[in-house]
Amino acid sequence: MEIEGLDHLVLTVADVDASVAFYCRVLGFEAVTFGGGRRALAFGGQKINLHPAGREFEPKAARPTPGSADLCFIARQPLERILEHLAIHGVAVEAGPVERTGASSPIRSLYFRDPDGNLIEVANRIA
Repeated sequence: MEIEGLDHLVLTVADVDASVAFYCRVLGFEAVTFGGGRRALAFGGQKINLHPAGREFEPKAARPTPGSADLCFIARQPLERILEHLAIHGVAVEAGPVERTGASSPIRSLYFRDPDGNLIEVANRIA
């Protein structure tokens, strides 16, 4: 088997509307509605499907839980601009900027949380 890439992932959330509002306002994702009113967040060529806790779409993870994810997104803007943006939106930064090891190169990262407590990492690639 040869995997080409990631099409989508699923987040189980306590409040779908609150998650959509946060990811669109803070991360600039696009809200998507599909398949009988299901909700998702689109960015680049990927999406995050949102499952309301207790009413997940089948099949699902063995123990879907809001706040259990740790996600890293690569940003085009410098982290300094992202820090300003997060401050404007009242998002507390937990750590960063710090250097980390990314999938394909070293990265500089900031860490903060979404409404469910998922850890969100936004990073710039280091040349």
